[in-house]
Amino acid sequence: MMRILAIALRNLMRYRRRTLLTTLLITIGVVAVLLFIAVSSSFKSMMIGQITDSMLGHLQIHKKGYVSSIDNLPLHLNMPPKMVDKVSEALAEIDEVEAWSPRVKLGAMFSNFTETTNIRLNGVDPVRESRVSPDLSKRFISGGGDVLVEKGRILVPELIAKGMKVKVGDPVVLVANNKDGSVNGMNFVVQGLLEGISGPGGRDGYIHLDDARTLLRMDDHEVSEIAIRLKGLDHIETAQRQLKASIGILKNKKGKPAFEIHPWEKLSPFSNIAKMIDLMTLFIKIMLVSIVLISVMNVMIMAVYERIREIGTIAAMGTSPGSIRSLFIAEGFLLGLLGAVIGVILSLSLVAVFRYAGISFDFGRQKGLLLQPEIALGDVALAAVMVIIVAILASLQPAWKASCMDPIDALRHV
Repeated sequence: MMRILAIALRNLMRYRRRTLLTTLLITIGVVAVLLFIAVSSSFKSMMIGQITDSMLGHLQIHKKGYVSSIDNLPLHLNMPPKMVDKVSEALAEIDEVEAWSPRVKLGAMFSNFTETTNIRLNGVDPVRESRVSPDLSKRFISGGGDVLVEKGRILVPELIAKGMKVKVGDPVVLVANNKDGSVNGMNFVVQGLLEGISGPGGRDGYIHLDDARTLLRMDDHEVSEIAIRLKGLDHIETAQRQLKASIGILKNKKGKPAFEIHPWEKLSPFSNIAKMIDLMTLFIKIMLVSIVLISVMNVMIMAVYERIREIGTIAAMGTSPGSIRSLFIAEGFLLGLLGAVIGVILSLSLVAVFRYAGISFDFGRQKGLLLQPEIALGDVALAAVMVIIVAILASLQPAWKASCMDPIDALRHV
């Protein structure tokens, strides 16, 4: 086998310009694919982190039927204290859970005593919420404080603040209906203004959990949802599986599941963008396969055509068809191997340069977010192996054609 590889390498060196151009084309394809994977995967990870760390968390638990009606913020589908206790016990048994936060979500009328508009409110425990959504405090345009949101205070989304002409320190009033239909109002002071990414449509505000329950006149400590932060995104499937095994099997009075457990991608439209990035990566890989397939096949077909008399000579000397096939397949293998190795080295070098230089971009009001491309060794190995395998496959047809030549006809070729 080593002898065949040595002969194949010598044959490639006989046509250095062609070998160089083919290797260069394969190298460019490998570099393009690996750089795209490095940048796109890093961008996707950063955006997922921005969304999960600002408002969603990694997992959310609701009472059955809540998510399908979430646009209406149904108060009658809140979880009673007993259900919250069940969730708390289940979360305490999962090592992957870093923190969790109960929330009460409601719709209300927001008034500056002159004009009125609607607002979506999240009643949160400031300490717990800061652990689940550590980047929420970074969304402040103005205001804020040591505590995420104090009692009697409200965090107002930028869209409403501009439309209602309110600023930090202004008094406002919130009016809401509880689940029985009765109306209640409370006075608040604006503690801070949040940029629009804080919620769907930019209309999500935050108040203290106790204030939300007072506004809704809740007798029990009901919860609309429980947001969960894990030790990493790669723990989502494990934690979700454990939750389904503990609280997912619990039934309500109608014999149906009592809880819904959703990962972040089921609750955010950004998951569609993440899927598009994955789809684009797949198409880029297909392009790489096409480049290698066409390049190597073209070179090998030309090699067979130019070396017909040579093939006839070695066949007449007793070289078996299998050895001839192996020779041309080895040439294709070496082309793929050389292009893959050079491409991987260049790609890793460029990724290191980009990480050192940094790629900055803006996201909402956050300026100068630093994107540091990185690529997993598994992606590098997959790209290299894929190139080599495709190069071998591209050599099969020319190799088969060369091995099937009649020695006499081949020696007559001019």
